[in-house]
Amino acid sequence: MSQELIKKIQQLKNDTSALVLAHNYQAVEIQELADFRGDSLQLAIKAAEVDTSTIVFCGVRFMAETASILNTKADVLLPALDAGCPMADMISAEQLRNFKAEHPGSPVVCYVNSSVEVKAESDICCTSSNAVKVLQSLPADKPILFVPDRNLGTWAGAQADREVIVWDGYCPVHQWGFNIANVQSVRAKYPNYTLLAHPECDSDIIQYADLVMSTGGMMKWIETNDNAIIATENGLTRYMKSLYPQKNIVSLSIQANCKNMKKTTLEHLYLALQNHQHVIKVKPDIAEKAKRCITRMLEL
Repeated sequence: MSQELIKKIQQLKNDTSALVLAHNYQAVEIQELADFRGDSLQLAIKAAEVDTSTIVFCGVRFMAETASILNTKADVLLPALDAGCPMADMISAEQLRNFKAEHPGSPVVCYVNSSVEVKAESDICCTSSNAVKVLQSLPADKPILFVPDRNLGTWAGAQADREVIVWDGYCPVHQWGFNIANVQSVRAKYPNYTLLAHPECDSDIIQYADLVMSTGGMMKWIETNDNAIIATENGLTRYMKSLYPQKNIVSLSIQANCKNMKKTTLEHLYLALQNHQHVIKVKPDIAEKAKRCITRMLEL
C-alpha cells in the first residue's frame, strides 16, 4: 500500500509542480520524497528563494509560518495541521512584552522555534546553526534577551562571549530525551566514536559532547566522517543511517522522538497535494513585523 501511495505522491508532485520541503526530523519515507531537506535555516533560505506556486512543508507549524512570511507568492501547505512545537508554546507575545519591560533597552533574539507573534516582538531571529553568529552581531554593552530556549541561549551566549538572559523554555525531546547514563553506556560500547550533540540539549549532555552543532551541521559532518553518536531527535539518525548504510551511526538514546515531527504521514502528504489543503496564512501586520526579524538573520 505504501508503495502505491508513494507513486501517487510522486505523480501529484509532477502534476502540480509543488515543491516539497522536509525537516531533518521527519520520517525517512517523507524525507526521501522531499525535493529538499535540511535544518530550519536551510529550509527558510530555500523557501525564500524558490519560484513556485505551492510549497508543501513537512515539518511543524512555525516552519510553515516562516516559509509563508518569506515567500508571499507561494501557497504554503502544512500536511499535518496539528503538528506544533511545545517549545514555541512556552512563550507568548504578551509574555515576551513583559520580559522586555523587565529589561528595557536589551535586544531580543528569538529562536526560530517560536510563534510568528513572538517573532514580531523580537529584534532578530536565529537558528541553532547561526545563534552564535547572531549574538556576536549585537553590541556587547547590553545583556541580550534570548527566547524561548534556555539551553541554546546559554550555550550560544558562552560561545559568543555575550551576556544572555534566557527565557525558561526548552525542547522536551532534547531536555528529557538524554541523560548522563546514556552517555556513559553508549560511550563504553562505542569508545572511539564522536559524540555530536544538538545545542538544544541540556548542559549536562553538552559538556560530554565532542562537537555541538545543528542537524544541518551533523549531516555535513557525516558526509566526510564515520563512527558517530548522535544526540538529537532520532528522525535525523534514521535518515542518515538509510542514506549511509555503510557508516556507523548510533543514537545516544532511542527515547529521543518528537511526536509532532512524526505526525506527517504519507497519507497527509498525499491529501495535501491532492486537495491543496491546510494553507498557512499569517496576518499581514504580524507578518510584516516578523519578516523584519527573520530577514535580519538571513542578511548575516
